[in-house]
Amino acid sequence: WKIAHHHSSVMPEGIDIAAPITEEEVKNLFHLWNDALDTLDSDAVAKRYAKSGVLLPTVSDVPRTDYDSIKDYFDAFLLKKPQGVILESNVMIGTNWCQDAGIYEFTMGATGDKVKARYSFIYKLEDGEWKIAHHHSSMMPEGMMAAAAGSSDESSSVAPISDAEVRDLFGLWNGALATLDPDTVAKRYSSTPCLLPTVSDVPRTDYDSIKAYFVDFLQKKPQGEILESYVTSGPDWCMDDGIYEFTMGATGDKVKARYSFVYVNEGGEWKIAHHH
Repeated sequence: WKIAHHHSSVMPEGIDIAAPITEEEVKNLFHLWNDALDTLDSDAVAKRYAKSGVLLPTVSDVPRTDYDSIKDYFDAFLLKKPQGVILESNVMIGTNWCQDAGIYEFTMGATGDKVKARYSFIYKLEDGEWKIAHHHSSMMPEGMMAAAAGSSDESSSVAPISDAEVRDLFGLWNGALATLDPDTVAKRYSSTPCLLPTVSDVPRTDYDSIKAYFVDFLQKKPQGEILESYVTSGPDWCMDDGIYEFTMGATGDKVKARYSFVYVNEGGEWKIAHHH
């Protein structure tokens, strides 16, 4: 018996070999990052991020999109000797990626201060190791901070929002897409937004740059549908993470993507503060 045919080729980029990971293992990835914080070595922390990682940090308005800028952020942040604990966690798992989103609390060893923040980590498998591809951290709105500090004002200025109402906010954005008007879409975002779009590597952090993105994207006549949704909410803010699918009316193509929307109540209206 002889070999009549032997074919060997590199796997195409679009074909993934899944590395299994459990929900508990996803949650434990936070501890690798938190342990790196404990070293007080900004290099060790920055190396927890992927080669094309994005950090939108709690105490900076500047997106960090490479090793040097991420390390620079932690040069300053680590002076506070932060250590974190997760209070609420929502995990989602896909092929060689996973997401953990919720609320964490830091104790600043240098001062004893405690700070709560919303977070989302998206991890991807890079060279056989789980790395942070996207990390968004934002301060809890003032209403929740006051409640956590035991404020005498027990009421929030904004009526509570249900999980179903949070999910319906996607419909407002999707409806704006249907108008094919980039101005209408851009106005769905808050006054201090951040958009990390599906088909661009450039963070959009103001009205003009967000509108410019949708000038091109709307030519595809996209309409979206949420396939999986995980909601977290509090006074004056809410977050919806999951998977959505777009049908491009111009071509009929269908595209699935992970998403996270963080909404804030601005002037009595729910607006998108962060969209990845």
